[in-house]
Amino acid sequence: MKNFETKKIIEELEIVRLEKKISQKKLADILGVAFCTVNRWFNYRNNPNKIQIYHIQKFLKKEVKKIYGKEKRNSFN
Repeated sequence: MKNFETKKIIEELEIVRLEKKISQKKLADILGVAFCTVNRWFNYRNNPNKIQIYHIQKFLKKEVKKIYGKEKRNSFN
C-alpha cells in the first residue's frame, strides 16, 4: 500500500477516534496492538502493516455503519 493511501487511512482513523471519544489506548485494545503502535501511527513515525490495515478498515467500516445506519463506502475502498 502506498504511503499516501496509508496516510489517508490513518487520518480517517484519527477523525473517527476523536468523534467517538476513543482514547489511543482503547483504540489499541480494539485493534489488538500496543498503545505505542497507535501513537506512532498518529505521529507518522511508523505505518501499519497489511494485517493492521485490514483491522483498521474493518473497524472504520463498522463505525461508519453505526454513524450513518447503513453501509457507506469509505475513501480507501
